Amino acid sequence: MIGAVAAIAQGYPLTTNDLDVTPDPEPDNIARLVPALQELDAKLRTPTEPVPFPIDAKMIAGVQSWTLATSEGALDLVFVPAGTGGYEDLHREALTLDLGTGSPTLVASVRDVIRMKEAANRLKDQAQLPALRRTLELIRERERREREG
Repeated sequence: MIGAVAAIAQGYPLTTNDLDVTPDPEPDNIARLVPALQELDAKLRTPTEPVPFPIDAKMIAGVQSWTLATSEGALDLVFVPAGTGGYEDLHREALTLDLGTGSPTLVASVRDVIRMKEAANRLKDQAQLPALRRTLELIRERERREREG
């Protein structure tokens, strides 16, 4: 997970309306992603209404980002988020968290979320940066207290 949901999982105080994910681009992982997207009834998210499309591994892997509507809500698949080199780059600092899903979830570090938001430089990202930076400060303070212990 990347984006605001990754930061929320680490204490970011704001909300979001979508889930952003950077999938591992390895063919085996994409092959596992396809049935998950089918189960979620994923459709292309458009300004008017969701549009069905053929979900297959070649198609999913052939595009850098997907903006989807699913039965569980908005989902963005972004293979190379702004300011990053993609999955391997983000994986280096990712945290493994138990989010109550029954299996551990890889979550982008708040530092990487900040890096992505700075690189994207959209108005909505700029507005989130002060709270993200404060969240990172609080995480660092907590980690320092735990080390000193």
